[in-house]
Amino acid sequence: MSSHQPNPPVDSLVLYKVRPARVVSVGEKIEIELDGGQSKRVRAKDVELLHPGPLRDLSELAPQEGELNEAWELLEGGETTLKDLAELAFNAFTPATAWAAWQGVAEGLTFSGTPGAIQARSRELVERDRAERAAKAAAARDWQAFLERMAAASPAPEDAPRLDEVERLALGRTDRSRVLEALGYPQTAESAHRALIRVGCWERDHNPHPVRCSAPRADPDLPVLEVPEEERLDLTHLPTFAIDDEGNQDPDDALSLEGERLWVHVADVAALVAPDSEIEREARARGANLYLPEDTVTMLPVAVTERLGLGLQPISPALSFGITCGEQGDLLEVEVHRTWVRVERLTYEAVQQRLEMPPFAAMRRITSRFRARRMASGASELALPEVSIRVVAGRVIIRPLPRLESRALVTDAMLMAGEGAARLCLDQGIAIPFATQAAPDNGKQPTDLAGMFARRRSFKPTRLMAEPGPHSGLGLKLYTRATSPLRRYSDLLVHQQIRAHLTGCECLSSEQVTARVAEAEAAAVSIRRAERLSNQHWKLIALGSNPGWRGEAVVVGREDRKAVLLLPELAMEARVRMRDEAALNDRLRVALNEVDIPGLTLSLRVLG
Repeated sequence: MSSHQPNPPVDSLVLYKVRPARVVSVGEKIEIELDGGQSKRVRAKDVELLHPGPLRDLSELAPQEGELNEAWELLEGGETTLKDLAELAFNAFTPATAWAAWQGVAEGLTFSGTPGAIQARSRELVERDRAERAAKAAAARDWQAFLERMAAASPAPEDAPRLDEVERLALGRTDRSRVLEALGYPQTAESAHRALIRVGCWERDHNPHPVRCSAPRADPDLPVLEVPEEERLDLTHLPTFAIDDEGNQDPDDALSLEGERLWVHVADVAALVAPDSEIEREARARGANLYLPEDTVTMLPVAVTERLGLGLQPISPALSFGITCGEQGDLLEVEVHRTWVRVERLTYEAVQQRLEMPPFAAMRRITSRFRARRMASGASELALPEVSIRVVAGRVIIRPLPRLESRALVTDAMLMAGEGAARLCLDQGIAIPFATQAAPDNGKQPTDLAGMFARRRSFKPTRLMAEPGPHSGLGLKLYTRATSPLRRYSDLLVHQQIRAHLTGCECLSSEQVTARVAEAEAAAVSIRRAERLSNQHWKLIALGSNPGWRGEAVVVGREDRKAVLLLPELAMEARVRMRDEAALNDRLRVALNEVDIPGLTLSLRVLG
């Protein structure tokens, strides 16, 4: 109300903000009564007169039947006052009709302005706003109906775009979801995952982790050259064996024996994948194969494995390391050749049955000497449980991996090749990524599960460095990874450098090697994380499908008043709060309470 206008009389109807009020008394300040009986003292400029009264009670402001729309049609484009509008629309000017008329103005559709100057808006503006308001009201009804369907866990086909928004959050592609916020869920990928399962958009066993980790989800689709015709040492006369787990699809190493020389043959991937080729750049961007229980995504086109995997063709090209090992386990002689080999594929279990037979008995004697040297140099040997996890036709198969001497034989042979490759490259000045690892803080070799668990957690990460250095965990003063070029980029890079040396081509510089390794290792971080989370996911799916599960757990640590348990049959960690303090290495019987698939956790209870 303007300061030059008189104060409103007692019992008049005034507008206070957007609410009707009755003037109770007038003095230095005006006392008003609001609907609900609340009293308030305000300044004259805080209210605007709607009707002089008398208004005895705000309950008199009952809804009015009138012709407000017809009044607008008569006044369209013109100006009027609240008094004239009330009389035109309701045939009377009373506190009740004044309030009813003002509500029509305040709605802002057909009228606008102040009580003293009301404009009747043009038909064009009214029809535009009416359409916008109708659309907005329809959208609000649609949104409310959607939320009700979500609460009932029964989405309709038309809800797909809104659920896509939730899915983007569940996959880590955005950090906000209006839908999730409206449903009262936290704005996290885990909560989005939980919501999608609840409404049936995702199956309970849906694995989002590879996509969430930005791991590649398809093999490279790139053309692959034929194996070049070039001079190779013919070793096809040597019985040669690629020894792997059953079901392995990318055999990239094999063993044979020639007198006292142990041959480690590795798929000659550098023969098809040249530095800076399109395939090499793609492999570098991926860093490694992605091994999931449900799938494998390769860093190289599948055709590379088909042509070079050892034993997948009658005769295979290889990069072969001929190693002579002394009685003290040291490498007396290392030679490297491009070769042809004829490979038979065997499983670890099959070789385990033939360890006392030629040529495996002799191979085992050689690798055992090498292993003894590594152990004397402080190598860590951790006999922690390991499992193989596969998903076949929707069924999770978890198989413990027994600690076989055949597996140790192959492992040591591969390490011999890695040491031999590192020595060759160092001697010849070939730049490669040397694999190094600092010693753990605790140098003792544990023999119990809790000790091995703690030692593994104390390991420093393996680092790929341009300068050579010891690898503490392996007990080697010099080492590089050279036996998995089909599935790991750094191994491929070592092969490319050795191949360049053997063929008289220019090798990459130390700076170039370092830059390429850095790029590949950054990508491999996503791969390793996706694998780790996916393995945990499928273990929990397997447990969740067996709610009555009971098993053995070993106490391997304590954290925050909880016992850290290792479940040997699943190679899985869990934490449980216990009433009684348990000693390290205690074996407990535990039962499953529940699993939280989106949260990647499980709850156990101790029996007895």
